Amino acid sequence: MNKTLLAALNSTERLLIDETEPASLALLDEDETAALHARVLRARNKAQGVYRRGASGKVSAKGGRGKAFGENSHARLKVEAFEEALGRVSARLATLARQSARELKEARLAAAAEAKAGGGAQTRAGRSRSAAPAAKGTAKRPLRTPASQKKRAGNQSANARWQGKRDAR
Repeated sequence: MNKTLLAALNSTERLLIDETEPASLALLDEDETAALHARVLRARNKAQGVYRRGASGKVSAKGGRGKAFGENSHARLKVEAFEEALGRVSARLATLARQSARELKEARLAAAAEAKAGGGAQTRAGRSRSAAPAAKGTAKRPLRTPASQKKRAGNQSANARWQGKRDAR
């Protein structure tokens, strides 16, 4: 990371940024990376809010956004540092999520292949038992819901208006 950006951070912020370095991220699993992502996101949002509030306050004092731009460079550097860190953590989290999704898919396919190769009678019996609880939980949708009643009433009134206009001719 740029030394100028690091100089804008205090010690606790710098420690958080150090946790987002690639060497540190490689040691974390998916859950730990997600927790780090949440912490960095929270810090970035805080720094961004401080920057925006400070910038908006200086606009009226300086007489314009262009004149006030240079006054808030320290806060802007903090936001930029957290943006870079958030990008690194997000990329790592996406990689870990894709990897775990691939592993889960492979496990599901292996379980399905094993069940298919296991035998016909056992598989059918297993399916019927596992399918029974799912059938209990699924109920038919009601014919009349509040939304369908409203739609039906709207259609009925529109048809009545149309028929009234036709009868008045």
